[in-house]
Amino acid sequence: MGAKASGGTPATTVLSRAGVRFTLHPYDHDPRAASYGLEAARALGADPARVLKTLLAVLDGELVVGVVPVSGQLDLKALARALGGRRAVMADVIAAERATGYVAGGISPIGQRRRHRTVVDDTALSHPTVLVSAGRRGLDLEIEPAELVRITGALVAAVAG
Repeated sequence: MGAKASGGTPATTVLSRAGVRFTLHPYDHDPRAASYGLEAARALGADPARVLKTLLAVLDGELVVGVVPVSGQLDLKALARALGGRRAVMADVIAAERATGYVAGGISPIGQRRRHRTVVDDTALSHPTVLVSAGRRGLDLEIEPAELVRITGALVAAVAG
């Protein structure tokens, strides 16, 4: 299932062009939500362990991506180890938005402006499908975790804390 023009984002365009099956899940976004990821899980009636958030970090001067369940946090030490680096810190929101082409709270791991080294938390593979941002607040996409890993070129490692 692909995206129609009305739901098109860089993420859905990449998936459609690659022939990857996905399902769009729009929901009413509340800009006052304390956690956009948990808001998405609640609005979609999904287990927060299946809903993944996309976070950018700076690892030894390089922007990298960690994809972890919204119910947890990104373990920066584990991310650094997984990518063979020394020290990771969370990226500045403006730098993350500029590098990905997405707005914070709607950053998708797919279809970013530039490709970044990416790590998907290993727990994602325990689900038949996972949900990630489709590229804007209030719109998630459901995809098989193996396809998410393949299309992003991600490593799989335990990076959720």
